[in-house]
Amino acid sequence: MNTFASGALIKLEITRTLRNKKFMFFTVIYPTTLFLLISGSSGKSDVIPHSHLTMQLYYMVAMASFGALTAVLMGNSERIAKEREKGWVRQLRLTSLPGRGYVISKIASAATVTLPSIVIVELVAATAKGVRLDAWQWAALTFSIWAGSMVFAALGVAIGYIATGDAVRPITMITYFGLSILGGLWMPSTVFPQWLQNIAKWLPTYAYAGLGHAIEQGDAPHLRDVSLLVAYLLIFAGGAAWLYRKDTLKA
Repeated sequence: MNTFASGALIKLEITRTLRNKKFMFFTVIYPTTLFLLISGSSGKSDVIPHSHLTMQLYYMVAMASFGALTAVLMGNSERIAKEREKGWVRQLRLTSLPGRGYVISKIASAATVTLPSIVIVELVAATAKGVRLDAWQWAALTFSIWAGSMVFAALGVAIGYIATGDAVRPITMITYFGLSILGGLWMPSTVFPQWLQNIAKWLPTYAYAGLGHAIEQGDAPHLRDVSLLVAYLLIFAGGAAWLYRKDTLKA
């Protein structure tokens, strides 16, 4: 019964998201436009300092990751905060859906709708910027960015339960831009002062982008990046489930 309830909620969430044209516009068009703007002034041979990645390769992963981050973090946090105010979450508590089922449903449904933003950035990079990778690299790149987005989907659920409807947007925006900038999605972290680079290396966005950059260079994702993301996923998902149960006890 719990599996059925979770599956039904996932389908409902995916349908609701795909019908939100404004949300889909910003999660698909926004990162693609940023990729073209940021990489537009660089040549094919321009290399990121202290790396073997070209500007196009670096920012293709960065903006595909940024688009996925936008979809799962912004979408989950604001939607959940509003659902709590409108009483939708209270209605879910009357069903057999447990706290972990609710969190898993939100993470899975949010992660599903990240694929368009990832694939379109890759297509634009290949067609407009001449980015060339082996077939296995394209497949591994798409999967790693998609799978990694679940970490931020869980964070979005947690923020949705921490913040009220009025406060959720500024809290999410600060988190969103802070993680994006410091994690190296907007600019290479190698341009930061050393002390800030040391902090950036422990952020989930840094490890998230690192998955794709390793694959672009023909390597497997680094164990440190994978381990860091798994740790963050457990923390965020566990926190979200705890907040859900805590909110249930208050009702």
